[in-house]
Amino acid sequence: MMERRFQVDLRGVVDLLSHHLYASPRVYARELLQNASDAITARRAADPDAPAGRVHVEPLPDGALRLHDNGIGLTEPEVHTFLASVGRTSKRDELGFARQDFLGQFGIGLLSCFMVADAIEVTSRSAAGGPAVRWTGYADGRYEVAVDDDARAEVGTTVTLRPRAGAEHWLAADRVRELVTSYGHLLDADVRLGAPGADGVRLTEPLAPWEVPYDDPAVRRDALLDYGAGLLGIRPMDVIDLAVPEAGLRGVGFVLPTAGAVGEGGQRVYLKRMLLAEDARGLVPDWAFFVRCVVDTSMLRPTASREALYADDLLDRVRESLGEQLRDWLLDLSVNHPDRLAAFLRVHHLGVKALAVRDDDMLRLVDAWLPFETSRGAMPLRVFRRSASVLRYVETVDEFRALAAIASGAGTPLVNAGYAYDTEILERLPRIDPQVTVRRLDPGELGARLERLSPAQEAEVAPFLAAAGAALAELDCVPRIRQFDPVTVPALYLASRAARSQDAVRRDLAGADELWSDVLSAFAEVEVEHRPELVFNWRHPLIRRIVATPGGPALRHAVEALYGQALLAGHHPLRAVDTAALNRSFLALLDRAFTDPPTPTGSTTPTPSTDAANPSTDIPTEETP
Repeated sequence: MMERRFQVDLRGVVDLLSHHLYASPRVYARELLQNASDAITARRAADPDAPAGRVHVEPLPDGALRLHDNGIGLTEPEVHTFLASVGRTSKRDELGFARQDFLGQFGIGLLSCFMVADAIEVTSRSAAGGPAVRWTGYADGRYEVAVDDDARAEVGTTVTLRPRAGAEHWLAADRVRELVTSYGHLLDADVRLGAPGADGVRLTEPLAPWEVPYDDPAVRRDALLDYGAGLLGIRPMDVIDLAVPEAGLRGVGFVLPTAGAVGEGGQRVYLKRMLLAEDARGLVPDWAFFVRCVVDTSMLRPTASREALYADDLLDRVRESLGEQLRDWLLDLSVNHPDRLAAFLRVHHLGVKALAVRDDDMLRLVDAWLPFETSRGAMPLRVFRRSASVLRYVETVDEFRALAAIASGAGTPLVNAGYAYDTEILERLPRIDPQVTVRRLDPGELGARLERLSPAQEAEVAPFLAAAGAALAELDCVPRIRQFDPVTVPALYLASRAARSQDAVRRDLAGADELWSDVLSAFAEVEVEHRPELVFNWRHPLIRRIVATPGGPALRHAVEALYGQALLAGHHPLRAVDTAALNRSFLALLDRAFTDPPTPTGSTTPTPSTDAANPSTDIPTEETP
C-alpha cells in the first residue's frame, strides 16, 4: 500500500486563520514579536553571556515592514522545520523551544503574517554557526530557501513583510507602532522602532508598572492609579495587588469608580509579558465585576488563537485565589479604612451582596456596614436590630412602599428586601447572629396589629360595615375598620399569604376545564376560608363622613372607589372584576359631581343673550354696565 500525504491549500489555511481563528489581522504583530522573543530567550538559555536581547521594528519607505532580532537564529534544516511546517510543535520542542519558557506553542504563528502580506522573507544566521539562510514564502504555498553568502550578517533573524493589496494600512508606521506597543510593551527585550544600529524609539518598559519599586506606598498607589486611568479612561477608585505563585501570576486589580452590570467587561491578561487578551473572561469570580485586572502569567494556558484563556483546573484555582484576595481586601478596608469601604459600598454594593450570600465573613461586613432601606430610614442591619426583636421584611419594593409607613406606625418596623440578594442575606443572618429572628411579613399579620375601635365606635360603624360587605362581596373582599397612621391613607388592601393562595386556586378553578376542575376542587376545599381585607382608616376624615352617609348607591360607589384606590396604591394586580368596579365607581362619582343641583326657590336662571353683536355673556363688552 502506497503512503500518501494530505495536500494543504495554504491560501485556504490563511483564510481559516483570518476568518475563524484570529479576531483580526492585527495579531500578525504579536506573532512576529513572539517569534523574536522566543529566539532571544533561546539564545540566552544556550549562552548566558550573549548580548542583551534587542528587536528592531522598521517600517520601510516602500510600504514593507522589517523586523530584526538578535536571537538564536536558525540553520537551514531548522528553517525547513520551523517555517515550512504547520503543527510541528514536538520537533520545535526538541530543538530547544520548551513550552514553559516560550510564548509560541502551535506552529502556525508565522502563517498569520499572510493575512497582511503576499510574501514573507526571512533571513537568519544561527548562533550555532554556519552561513546565513534566506527563506521566502508566498501566499500560494510556494517557498524558496537559499544560502546567503553575506558574511556581515549578524546572529539573529530578519523578517520582511510585503503587504497584500488592500492590507497596506496594517503595515503603516503609525499602525505598526500602535500594535507593537500594545502587544509587547511589557516584554523583557528592548524593542525599538527604527533600523538596526540606530537608537530608535524604545517601545517596551523594563518593568511592569506593579514591579516598579517605590519607597513610599502612597506614591506607588498614586502611580498605579494613574496607570489605571490611562487604561480605563477614568481614574480607578482603588488598586489591589494580586499574586498567584502557582500560576506565575502577578499584577493589580483596579476598582472601578462606577457601577457596572454583572458580566460586563473582562480582564487584561499578559502571557509571559506578551499581551494575550484585553477582555479575558473567567479570571475572577462572577461577583467581582467591580474590578478590572491587569496581570501577567507564565503558567496559564491560552486557547489556540492565543486571544483567550483556556479553561482548565489551573484557571479554576487562579479564579478561586483571586476571589479570596479581593475578599480579604474588602475585610481589610472594614478594619483599617472604613471611609474607603463606605465609598466603595455606595457604588459596588451589588457585588458585595452577591459574595455575602455564600461567605459568612462578607455577610458580617454587609451586616455591619451596608445600609438597607427600612421603614426607619437607611441603616445597616446591625443597627436596625438594636431596636427590633424580630427582623421583618417584605420581598418587593412595591409592597414595602405600600406598607412601610403603616407598619412602622403599628410598631412593626420593616426592611425592604426587594433588591437583588436582599432576601438571601436576611435569611442567612442567623448564621452569624443566632439571637436574631428573621421573618417575612404576612400582610394578614399586619392587619391584626392595627389598633381596633372602641366598643361604642364599633357599634357606630356596624351599619356601614354591613353595606360595605355587600358591596365587596362580588370582589371576594372583607371590610374592616381600624385606626392607623399615616392619617393620609384612607384605606389599605391586605391579602395574607393564605388568602393569596386560596385566591390563586379559585382563579385556576374558574378557568379550568371539566377534567382539571375536579382535580383543583380538592385544593379549593379548606377548613378556614381566608379572604383579602379592605381596611378603612377611622382616622381619615373622609372615612368618617362616608360612615355617616346613609346606605345607597353613593355609599356603594364610594366603597368601590376606595377599593380600587387601595389596589392601585399597593401595586396589586387588577382582575377584570376589579377594573369593572373601579370604572363603575369612577364614572358614577363623576356623574354625581357634575349633576346640576336643584335651583333654590325664588331664584331665577339667567338666560343667555340673543344679541347677535354680543353672542356670549361670558366676555363683557364696553357697553356692559
